[in-house]
Formats: sequence, structure tokens, C-alpha cells
Amino acid sequence: MVQMYDPLVHPFPDGRQSNPDSYWSKVGQETPDDDGAVDSDIDVDVAIIGGGYTGLSAALALGREHGISATVLEARSSAWGCSGRNGSFARISGGRVPWSTLVKKYGPDVATAYFGELRQGLETVRALIADGIDCDKQPDGVYKVATFGSHVDTLKREEELYNSILGYPARFMAADSLRGIHEGPESHGALHLPDGFSIDPLKFAQGIHRMARSNGARIHTNSPVVGWESKGGAHHLATPAGTVRAKRVIVATNGYTSSQLHPQLAGRILPVHSQIIVTAPMTQAQVEASLPSGSCMFDTRGLLFYYRRLPDNRMLFGGRSAISGADAGAPRHRQYLYDAMTRKFPALAGIGVAHWWGGWVAVTRNSLPFCYRVSGLSDVFTAGGYAGSGVSFSVHLGTRLAMMAAGKPFETGATFLTREPERYPFASFIRLGQWMAYRWLHAKDAREVRKAD
Repeated sequence: MVQMYDPLVHPFPDGRQSNPDSYWSKVGQETPDDDGAVDSDIDVDVAIIGGGYTGLSAALALGREHGISATVLEARSSAWGCSGRNGSFARISGGRVPWSTLVKKYGPDVATAYFGELRQGLETVRALIADGIDCDKQPDGVYKVATFGSHVDTLKREEELYNSILGYPARFMAADSLRGIHEGPESHGALHLPDGFSIDPLKFAQGIHRMARSNGARIHTNSPVVGWESKGGAHHLATPAGTVRAKRVIVATNGYTSSQLHPQLAGRILPVHSQIIVTAPMTQAQVEASLPSGSCMFDTRGLLFYYRRLPDNRMLFGGRSAISGADAGAPRHRQYLYDAMTRKFPALAGIGVAHWWGGWVAVTRNSLPFCYRVSGLSDVFTAGGYAGSGVSFSVHLGTRLAMMAAGKPFETGATFLTREPERYPFASFIRLGQWMAYRWLHAKDAREVRKAD
């Protein structure tokens, strides 16, 4: 078995590491033109490391809004990382801190400002799609579904917070109101969020790729940064066949940031593996007994699951399981998702799995995103830390990185966004801590099951 890329192990993604068996890569994608691998030494104004949502949207904004032609350095193919293999939910989200915790820690003004940034992110995605990106956008509607009856009161409190502090019309729906939307035994009510939709994430990324190139960006694929020196007023980014000398650098690698890329960036995020299965097509009876609605769904477990019905009536179902890249291909992780799916939707017992893949999301110590100028380096900017909720916010922060690289400050009332994230201590033990956290969350969910019985 070919080992997948692991940011804590490998210096960069290369052709020896496996491509994902992603559903998105199998449904008729037309790969956009690019500028090939870097094959000589070149001088550029702005270099962008990473060709996912953050990097591509930064390149597009630099060209379209600031008149700067950026150079994107992508280790593999455009959107090879999480941008081309995620669960497809574009919604008002970023990070993984509950709103009640965020309000308590930072206050309602900062929380409201952050919510405003997140809403802008979703509107940016809408605008890009309206500009001509065909990515199979589905109707709006997001449901946070109570897995256990004991979670209902928490969702009701969250509804009140959304409405009274954030000024957003979230609505709690009782269990009987979910009939015809979400079936199965783990459906005890839900918080309905009216804004948010699913897309084909790879088509969306490829659309931004095409727009960026049409606005002057050069996108070099198969061009990993294998060395980085700062000298003579420029950043020397070595690739296998040539060095890119850049006045300014945007680092947009997020969960795929190698710990060896640059010492100043190391230890700022924990790459967390998320996996997805996609089933064979469901029968109409199975559709009616599982997800009659095609909306975005996620549940209230400690280690949550996210899922949706695809337009061709397959079930997409994702969650966290593996810790390291070396272990990610173990069949027990696929079985873990399958068991969770059939527990949630018993009518799907026995259905085949057509696709199974995974990728890395980035989690910071405070579980919140970041967008800042890197200290100790001249004109280097970075953003990330979306914790698996970055389809829309990554695009938004890409535009903010472009603004900063163009010499304009990113001013926001969400003050934590522009702070350098703290390093994880004891980096060599970081995955032991993650394993222990997963064990605790599984035990917590098991206690909820026993209480429900």
C-alpha cells in the first residue's frame, strides 16, 4: 500500500504518496490548464505556496483587485489537498469553538465581528459561483442534528444565542418536524441554519484556478518548496528544478503544512485526519428512510459526523478516526464510518461503499483560524486553522492575504484572527495527546448511548 502524505513526517508532498480515491475526482472533472513545473530560476513579486482554496483565492484577488500577478507553487496538482477532497459544505463556519464558549471568552462584540467575517466568507463563495463557476451548487439549508435526546436543550440554548447575540435567524426544530428531512434513530431534533449549501468542491476549486489564471496568475504544479532561505531582500524558495525569488510570500498550505517548511511556521497547527466514504446509489426506499433532504448535515457527537445525500442518491458520510498517515489506510477506519452510518440510518445496512478517502485539516491550539503577518520574516503572510470548516472561510481569508500582500492592513473586530497562533508544546508527543483526546470523546459518546438506553 502506498503511504499517504503526512505533514508531521514528510518534508513535502511528492509523487510517491498516494492520490485520494475521491468521489469528486471520478465524476467527470475537466482538469484546468496550468503553467507546469518550475524549470528555471525566476524572480516574482508575490509567491503563494499552496494551490488550494486559500492560495487560489489569494492569487485571484491579487490580480483582480490589486493588479498584482502572483505565482502559485503547488506541490502536486491544483486543489490536491483538502480543497479537492472535502465534504463539500460551504457554510457560515470556521474553527471548532462553540459560539457560547467564544462569547464567554472574547465577549459579544468580538463574537459578532467574527460571525460577520464568516458570513462574508459565504457571500464570497456565492459571488464566485455567480461569476460563472459551475460546481453543482445545491439549495441552502444546514442542520445540526441532536444525536441524543440529552443534546436537545443545548441546541435550544444555541438557537437563543444565534438570535439574541449574533442576530441570526437560527431555528430549533423538534424531532417530529424532521420527518421527511432526516430519518433514523439518531434524530432527536435539530438546529436549522438557513444559509449554507453543498457543492462539488473540486469543481469549485478548479473554477477559482481558471479565474486566477485569467487575471494574470501563474500556477506551477508539481513544484513543491523543498528549501527556503531569506537573503538579499528576497525569499529564495527552492523547488526540484528551479528557485523562485520572491519579494513577498503567502503561505497557504493549511493542514498540509509540513513541519519542515520553515521553522517559524512549525508547530502552529495540528494536522488532523478526516475520512469520507461514499456509498453505492441508494434505492428510493433507502433515500426515504435516511436523508430525503439533500441538505448539509452534521451531528452533536463529541467526534462529530458530517453527511449529505449526493445528487445521484449516494450517501456521503465523513468523520475523524485515523491519527497518522501511516495508519490512515487501515480498513478499520472505513468500517468505523460504515458502522456509524448504518447506526444512524439502519436502512443502509448492507449497501456497498464505492469510495473511501481522507485528508488533513488544520487545528490550532485555540481551535480558531488565523490570518497574520509572520513575525521574524519580511513580508510573509499566512492563514489557515479552519479545523475542517473552511470551504467558505478559506476563500475569504485568501482575499485578506492578498490585501495584506498588497500593502493594506487587515482590520477586523475579530481580534484573535490576526494573532500568531501559539505553538503546540512537546511536538514529538502531539499525536499521543490527540489519541488520548479521541479516547475520551469516544468514551463520552458511549456514556450518552448508555443513558439513552
